[in-house]
Amino acid sequence: MKRKFLEKLIYWKENEMKTPLLVTGARQIGKTYIIEEFCKTNFKNYVYLNFENKHDLATIFEKTMEPKEIIKYIEATIGKSIDIENTIIFFDEVQISEDAITSLKYFCEAKENYKIICAGSLLGVKINRFNSSFPVGKVRILNMYPMDFEEFLWAIEEEKLSEIIKECYNNKETMIEILHNKAIKYYQDYLLIGGMPQAILNYIKNDKNIMKFDRIIHQSIIMAYISDMRKYTMSAAETIKMNEIYETIPRQLAKDNTKFKYNIIKQNANKRDYELPLDWLLSAGLIYKATKIDKTQSPLKAYIEQSNFKIYLNDVGLLSTLSEVEYKDILINENNIFKGALTENYVAQTLKTGDRELYYFKPNQNMEIDFVVNIENKVIPIEVKSGTHVKANSLKAYIQKYQPDYGIRVSNRNFGMNNNILSVPLYATHLI
Repeated sequence: MKRKFLEKLIYWKENEMKTPLLVTGARQIGKTYIIEEFCKTNFKNYVYLNFENKHDLATIFEKTMEPKEIIKYIEATIGKSIDIENTIIFFDEVQISEDAITSLKYFCEAKENYKIICAGSLLGVKINRFNSSFPVGKVRILNMYPMDFEEFLWAIEEEKLSEIIKECYNNKETMIEILHNKAIKYYQDYLLIGGMPQAILNYIKNDKNIMKFDRIIHQSIIMAYISDMRKYTMSAAETIKMNEIYETIPRQLAKDNTKFKYNIIKQNANKRDYELPLDWLLSAGLIYKATKIDKTQSPLKAYIEQSNFKIYLNDVGLLSTLSEVEYKDILINENNIFKGALTENYVAQTLKTGDRELYYFKPNQNMEIDFVVNIENKVIPIEVKSGTHVKANSLKAYIQKYQPDYGIRVSNRNFGMNNNILSVPLYATHLI
């Protein structure tokens, strides 16, 4: 399946390949697939080594950090010579070996033209909890995410529809009704399917019939996440806390005020007990955090309130399954309160996939801006609505008081511009 991440890999090849690459991201988002496609297409020779499948691979790096020695032992392991000039080496699930990550410093500094790319489903956790000397400045780190809605359209052979959506967004033109309705239908399907490649393949296999989609795929992914929590945490107590946080995210998002509250997890829960498990889930890419800001000025990060934040799941499809949402619950005319939570999670996920940090603004009880982003050096407020009947009261009040260049309302309505509010259909969120 076509992925935007490929462009980042190609940029690395053309501009930074002497620096080893670390690709982080949650399990089952397609890291191994896209990296293998990149390696096979762009290099004469390719060596794949998986630390999870071959646990004793780590002993090579425990013995030596010298690149020439490492290559010699790898050659003996795979039973063939490696032509360094024409070969890329892919270390998968590299988080298992801290020594292998440390060795990247020496690959970077070597005179030889080594080409090393690494990935790991819990690489972010390993980096954040590195016990030895992390090779700062000697590696390039890229984050990968589940497939966004545009990639979903590409996968289901709707590239023409994707192109027209982009044209309407760039030209601020209304989309013709038949295509707008078609895009809305696919967006609704995406809310249940999400961006996990395996889930999208199942949707395609079932002729894009959402009623035949097998939610066991999501359940299996969630079980794999929970299994990782058990395998790669410091204690059973920490694992339990992570699982408690993860499973209560639907309840956090279902509240009128979606600010994260520890007492939703359990009575008398506090930051001290849950800060580390929360950090693990963030580092693993299983959840995303949107932090409150107290000023809507650039740089936004300078005005964050660390103690006030919201938490979203990394994939709206997983959230739908975890919440046991049915398809009828997300239809346009269905008045379901949780549909708003799903929609907000979808927008958060989409913005994060574009490598944006997530911020929201709530100066008082009467105004809340769901997301605030920096677009072309301008601070732009975004209000999210799940249907077509929209009342952008907070957004209107914000525009009147803070006078941004414009505001964005994301909803099921068509493209348009009115009262300095740019209307962006939910299916075009990836273009913001």
